[in-house]
Amino acid sequence: MPLLTELESALAGVIDPEIRRPITEIGMVRSVQVEDDGLAVIGIDLTTQGCPMRERITGDVDKAARTVAGVTDVRIELGVMSDEQRQNLRSQLRGGKPEPVIPFTQPGNLTRIYAIASGKGGVGKSTVTANLATAMAADGLKVGVLDADIFGFSIPGMLGVEGQPTRLDDMLLPPIAHEVKAVSIGMFVPEGQPVVWRGPMLHRAIEQFLADVFWGDLDVLLLDLPPGTGDIAISVAQLLPHAELVVVTTPQAAASGVAERAGSIATQTSQSVVGVIENMAWLDQADGTRLHLFGEGGGTRVADRLSSTLGTSVPLLGQIPLDIAAREAGDGGTPVVLSDPDSPAAAALRDVARRLASRQRGLAGRSLGVTPVKR
Repeated sequence: MPLLTELESALAGVIDPEIRRPITEIGMVRSVQVEDDGLAVIGIDLTTQGCPMRERITGDVDKAARTVAGVTDVRIELGVMSDEQRQNLRSQLRGGKPEPVIPFTQPGNLTRIYAIASGKGGVGKSTVTANLATAMAADGLKVGVLDADIFGFSIPGMLGVEGQPTRLDDMLLPPIAHEVKAVSIGMFVPEGQPVVWRGPMLHRAIEQFLADVFWGDLDVLLLDLPPGTGDIAISVAQLLPHAELVVVTTPQAAASGVAERAGSIATQTSQSVVGVIENMAWLDQADGTRLHLFGEGGGTRVADRLSSTLGTSVPLLGQIPLDIAAREAGDGGTPVVLSDPDSPAAAALRDVARRLASRQRGLAGRSLGVTPVKR
């Protein structure tokens, strides 16, 4: 009995790589036995028949079992969860709720939600999103990214995500890259095939990505919005009313003017604008000077005008220089804050990430734990 108890305790330390909870907690351990000769026979029920993490889970179970003194060998007998087991697991992951709900709108949820917006395409909004997410995760935060740019998705490539999320019946387990959970329509569309959808389908897609995906307990959720103020920006405001906007622009006057309009949507959606990020601010030269390829002051102009329009302080969060390392890292699937952390762009992006991560969420929508008393 002591040996069996120690073995069960060791298995409790094995974490499911997708759900990020102990396999003993989510009902994956079907049985544990120890033969007289010290052979440990462990029954494991995978969530799905074609579980992509089969080898990793069996390897982790085998390794954990062999750390127990007295275990001479390990045999793992794999199975698959029954419909009832999967239903119980889905209910458990949803906090006891049988039907899908958007967890970020539930009372007491403390996830900070930042919608990364821009007025026009080509300003590096997705690059900024991917780097902010991985920088926050590298600092120990639990981070998720929802690629809300349905038509121009690029997050899977920038994070190096391949394949589809694992399906747990009507629940999706998001892939994890660089310790960031990510979901994108690009994970479901064949390469080269366009997405041709109208407003209602776009709204439903965002709603499903929020409610049908098991995001877990996130510290921060980043949404990579499409350019402009169209259907998806409005849907995000409806589905996530407490999401805060971060506006990305370049120094160029044409880009900053459009970016201002993207931030001004907050006047109609009752959202707040956290700040402005100026991307491609300058190019560092070998002699130490800066070459301002797209002009100067665009980020400051957007921040000042939004402050005036919204009647609240909208700061310039940071200026990101042009950096070949950032472009190469994005193409390679490893954001520059990880692949070249000492580069100028990485340092600037990391500073912005820490500014956003250190902000405290307001009390709006949160339970105060106060019960009215009648007198």
